[in-house]
Amino acid sequence: MELKAEIKKKLADFSINVSFSCNDGNLLALTGPSGAGKTTIIRCIAGLEQPDSGHIAHNGSCWYDSSRKINLATRHREVGYVFQEHTLFPHLNIEKNVAFACRDKDRVTELLQTFGINSLRKRMPNQVSGGERQRAALAQALAGRPKVLLLDEPFSALDIATRKKLREELKQIKKDLHLPVILVTHDLEEADYLADEHLVIAGGIKQKCRTGHIAMEFQPT
Repeated sequence: MELKAEIKKKLADFSINVSFSCNDGNLLALTGPSGAGKTTIIRCIAGLEQPDSGHIAHNGSCWYDSSRKINLATRHREVGYVFQEHTLFPHLNIEKNVAFACRDKDRVTELLQTFGINSLRKRMPNQVSGGERQRAALAQALAGRPKVLLLDEPFSALDIATRKKLREELKQIKKDLHLPVILVTHDLEEADYLADEHLVIAGGIKQKCRTGHIAMEFQPT
């Protein structure tokens, strides 16, 4: 099973023109300079933005197709999305934040244990560290058993030691997730460490990933 995407979208200074796929259990890293369109790409996958044309599908299920005028709402795409800054609800404790998208108590406990924050389940977000909040945000994103996991620079606001620790944890669990994972990052070392495939985004230049199967091109407007 895999995620397939072809996204064309005109932005203020350039046009995105990208086609790629990512298999279940694999992590695709998107790297490149700030403002290159990396976040726009995953927002299009999530349904938070609409491409000008193209198609997006997972396991044969169409999420977006401009030719057939199909554009599923975000809630019907079943994606997990982790932002650079955690998006936990400040009025809910860690356990209730993770449970927000999942009422299965066993699933919630499993995720809290997986990310090493089970002992913090009754604490509020402002009572735990930045790394612990991001662990909770990852657990929250996975609680509803999404079909695709999208990570938008989730570790960039953390200190180096915490960032490396979370990197290691993500690498250990990614194969067990059995879903495509797309990671946006500026850190080439992070991309090389985590990614099965690596797509470099550069304005006006077509770059290939390590496997040679994925390419992206930005065309000046």
